[in-house]
Amino acid sequence: EAVTALSEAGDRSGYGRYLDLVAELRDGQREHRFPLGAEEDRVRHAIALAAQGHHVALICSGDAGIYAMAALVHEVLALEPSRIAVSVMPGISAFQAAAARAGAMIGHDFCCISLSDLLTPWEAIVRRVRAAAEADFVTAFYNPRSLKRRDQLVEALAILKAHRPADTPVVIASNLGRPEEKVTILPLAEVDAAAIDMLTLVMVGSSQSSAYRRGDGRTYAYTPRGYAKKREAAE
Repeated sequence: EAVTALSEAGDRSGYGRYLDLVAELRDGQREHRFPLGAEEDRVRHAIALAAQGHHVALICSGDAGIYAMAALVHEVLALEPSRIAVSVMPGISAFQAAAARAGAMIGHDFCCISLSDLLTPWEAIVRRVRAAAEADFVTAFYNPRSLKRRDQLVEALAILKAHRPADTPVVIASNLGRPEEKVTILPLAEVDAAAIDMLTLVMVGSSQSSAYRRGDGRTYAYTPRGYAKKREAAE
């Protein structure tokens, strides 16, 4: 669906790096490149082009509806109505890709929390992390760390450590879906926040999540759905 939309659109709007990721699918489409941080500019530009009758693809990485542009498109349209059609093409978000690469970390209830306080007050983020820790969710952290934000991940992990065993598996996945992709599984007690950057997703298991090594030498992590109880009942 996404590939079809890209081929049918005459214009592409987005962050330059995201446009580069789909460069091999370009076939004469006009590109409208914007820098990182100019999210509303690229959304408004795409809406303006569409209002002029252009067929526009607004490019996001992962899933456009998860920490991306789809919500901002609808936010702008709610404030400033425009007679254009909008279709959101679902994709694979980083938490889904990370869980799949690691094994099956989101086999049970989970949540995603962005640690960026650029748009959300840090106090609100802390409340969400505490709620996730107490509710025993598998927790995926987006935007874990940057050059300016050094301590948020440290604090978030400290909150989870108070509610999780030291050997709780943590998936550290960087550059997912790209040639430099790297996925590591570590016990919670061994995670070094200083080694993590903005291109990395950190997924902390619940108290029920487990890691094990298979014959191929790789470690896999999963969160059981609860079938052990059914097996016990059958016995």
